[in-house]
Amino acid sequence: MADVIATDLRNMDWAALVADLNRYLRLRTTPVGMKLFETVQEMEAVPRIRRPKHVHATDQIVGQASRNGWTVGITADDLVGDQCRTVIGLAPRDEQWLSGQRMAGVWYENAEEASKHQRAMDVAPFGQHVAMAVSPLASGRLNPPDIALIYATPAQMILFINGLQWTGFKKLEWGCVGESACADSWGRALATGEPSLSIPCFAERRYGGVMEDELLMAIPPGFLPKVIEGLDRLARNGLRYPIAQYGINNDVRAGMGVSYG
Repeated sequence: MADVIATDLRNMDWAALVADLNRYLRLRTTPVGMKLFETVQEMEAVPRIRRPKHVHATDQIVGQASRNGWTVGITADDLVGDQCRTVIGLAPRDEQWLSGQRMAGVWYENAEEASKHQRAMDVAPFGQHVAMAVSPLASGRLNPPDIALIYATPAQMILFINGLQWTGFKKLEWGCVGESACADSWGRALATGEPSLSIPCFAERRYGGVMEDELLMAIPPGFLPKVIEGLDRLARNGLRYPIAQYGINNDVRAGMGVSYG
């Protein structure tokens, strides 16, 4: 989507932006930012940064920000394996990784199917960064983050997307790789700079604390003022969250006349 609202991200009021998202969508999970760093020193200079004491999955690191409200920084050594490292560009997409050998017979029938899965994943470019940090978006500590991560229920998420499409409409199309769905969200958004929706996978829910009714939108933060403007205009038209149930047995014409003219 080319029509991102021109915004000086460094001067953005992140707390006000998150307050607006919560006002329109009543999000129950903390919106967070993710940022890649060229040096460890840059990552460790982030205010109030925490460094892991144990080995984690990236899902857990994101969960520590979105569920605990922490600001956490990691390098490749803090992550459990190359599946996590490669998605955020901290390990190469090499032949061993592309083989998917660890998933063969577990998530996929055989090595051939596992390799197809690996090759379908969207990942951040390797070799440009050595560290990553996540933090609650409202804190403004990653100023600016590369992407924002918004967890929402399907009802909240469709209104978020409606807000994004209020102006400069574009049909939004995403993929689903199944397991390793972080490639569908933060991997794709980091790689393409485009809004990227995912159905969080087994690992994200088991290890990252993602609730069973949550979807995840990874989106460059420059899109968010456009989303909020769209949500405001929709709300003025009576299209707001929570979506009031009209009733499955009622005459639909009165309601449709209001919502669709």
